[in-house]
Amino acid sequence: MDFIKTTEQDSNYNNLERMSISEVITNINNEDKTVPLAVEKSLPQIELLIEQVVKKLKNGGRLFYIGAGTSGRLGILDASECPPTFGVSHDLVIGLIAGGDKAIRKAVENAEDSITQGWEDLLEYQISEKDVVVGIAASGTTPYVVNTLKKCDQNNIITGCITCNLNSPLSLTAKFPIEVIVGPEFLTGSSRMKAGTAQKLVLNMITTTTMIHLGKVKGNKMVDMQLSNNKLVDRGEKMIMNELNISKEEASKLLKTYKNVRESIKHGRK
Repeated sequence: MDFIKTTEQDSNYNNLERMSISEVITNINNEDKTVPLAVEKSLPQIELLIEQVVKKLKNGGRLFYIGAGTSGRLGILDASECPPTFGVSHDLVIGLIAGGDKAIRKAVENAEDSITQGWEDLLEYQISEKDVVVGIAASGTTPYVVNTLKKCDQNNIITGCITCNLNSPLSLTAKFPIEVIVGPEFLTGSSRMKAGTAQKLVLNMITTTTMIHLGKVKGNKMVDMQLSNNKLVDRGEKMIMNELNISKEEASKLLKTYKNVRESIKHGRK
């Protein structure tokens, strides 16, 4: 099949500057409603990639996200939320962006066009066959991402991708591609919108499902979360209270002793 870059196609709306605020936000919302339905069509692809991620992480591997611009930032966001949410090491899920950390806040000129830097960035982490690398690019054409996955394939590293175009160079390179076809953006070519939303939804699925299967969730609770602020301490105490049927004072004492909800529940049962 031919590769058509639907993420760059002309918007279904025109004369945006003539729309009222109400019209603009209503039309954006109408477009956004289509994104979960597009993700739903990709669930079989998402499942296949997650199976590989779970398998590799259970055997001591790591998950790498690699992208440029919005896609790179979304990967870093998802990776950075895993330690506080699930209590895992910062080295388990790693997000890399073209241009390095400074590109998280400000665009770095021509960074996404490099065909070698992505692999060099992975080598700094001693990338190996134990790991999984997921390329994120709405267009599916970003050289930084596509060429990095090619090098991974050459080195027998499992690769996946999240893209919003069908049969793109990226999805043809990745062993486990995820293609979420959201169609043209409300603002022509602004893939931070529907495409970015789709990528975020898929990333949520990948890490949440993986962490559940790694045993980082009990029931429906984040029992390994980091207690990094008062809100989370309060949430942890409530988990312990409900699980052990004890008072807030007793739960607070357990949490102060063991510094972890799971351990508090474990020792509270003794």
